[in-house]
Amino acid sequence: MALQPFAKKIWLSSPTMHGEELEYMKQAYDTNWMSTLGENLNVVERLVCEKIGCNCAVPLTSGTSALHMAVKLAGIGKGDKVFCTDMTFAATVNAVLYEGGVPVFIDTERDTWNMSPEALEKAFELYPDVKVVVCAHLYGTPAKIDEIKAVCDKHGATLIEDAAESFGAVYKGKQTGAFGDYSALSFNGNKIITGSSGGMLLTDDFEAADKVRKWSTQSREAAAWYQHTEIGYNYRMSNVIAGIVRGQLPHLEEHIAQKKAIYERYKEGFKDLPVQMNPYDEKNSTPNFWLSCMIIDKDVMCRQKRGDNTAEFWKEPGKTCPTEILLNLAKYNTEGRPIWKPMHLQPVYANDQFVTLGEDVGADIFERGLCLPSDNKMTPDEQDKIIEIIKSCFK
Repeated sequence: MALQPFAKKIWLSSPTMHGEELEYMKQAYDTNWMSTLGENLNVVERLVCEKIGCNCAVPLTSGTSALHMAVKLAGIGKGDKVFCTDMTFAATVNAVLYEGGVPVFIDTERDTWNMSPEALEKAFELYPDVKVVVCAHLYGTPAKIDEIKAVCDKHGATLIEDAAESFGAVYKGKQTGAFGDYSALSFNGNKIITGSSGGMLLTDDFEAADKVRKWSTQSREAAAWYQHTEIGYNYRMSNVIAGIVRGQLPHLEEHIAQKKAIYERYKEGFKDLPVQMNPYDEKNSTPNFWLSCMIIDKDVMCRQKRGDNTAEFWKEPGKTCPTEILLNLAKYNTEGRPIWKPMHLQPVYANDQFVTLGEDVGADIFERGLCLPSDNKMTPDEQDKIIEIIKSCFK
């Protein structure tokens, strides 16, 4: 029997709500604490600190605002170079530009699809005066963050950890977000848990946390009137958004278990295909499996061409490519997406430096990889059908 499109769309990763979120939102409404103070905020700060193992968690409007505050704390100014993860979402790097910094992109390593510690060391040899590194954990998989931190320590550099995609992931027994001098979480709608929006700045430095609280409240001074001696931002999370996050937090490990099951079903379903799942260090790390991804073997890649906004492919028997698979998934009312396009290939960053060990690993993963439907409300039967849709592309 021919496969039929799903009656209800299967999303890449949509919010999974449980009911407690509404109770805490209603509590904010009933007590009239609707703005940037209230019990939900206090509880979320405490719970996240306990989960991560850090001293301070400052609730903010987004993961991007948390990254911006981290870059500002690190003292980046106009013209200062910053070493950045190359294969990531643009927000990781945009925050550097907000403070006038200049990104230098560090190539990816194949073991985790994250920043290469070896390429980072090479970057310090080329630019020994750099004092800040921004490292992201891609798709919920921890980077070799201890090696990266060791390189930073060797060169006296501040480490900013972008844990927006990896909340709940563990590396060598320690939560991601706990390795950086400053770290960022995201509660965007598609993340492992959500607030519909929102993020957090994490640090062990109480003074730094207080600075962020001030900056994110328009840098208002402690005066009876509105007094300002420095530029501020409207970055504080509301008590309503915090209510959603508060209701989601007890379900974090449940969501991770569901995401892991999805990853394992794909891995089993594709065992006879010439593909690999997004890798991780099974000995030292436990991802949160936010998104399941795959990469197609080089010898079964059909020709594809990507422009700035469009893509096309040329079908060959027994071969396929991400463009064909994504188009085929869309035909069946299912959402996938390409791997993050590396920042050094983005037009906006075309003039910035890129440090590689010789092979452009990130570009290769982007060319051959894709993100699979990873919604934790997807049933095993629905996932089995998606696996069959993908298998049909190799015929």
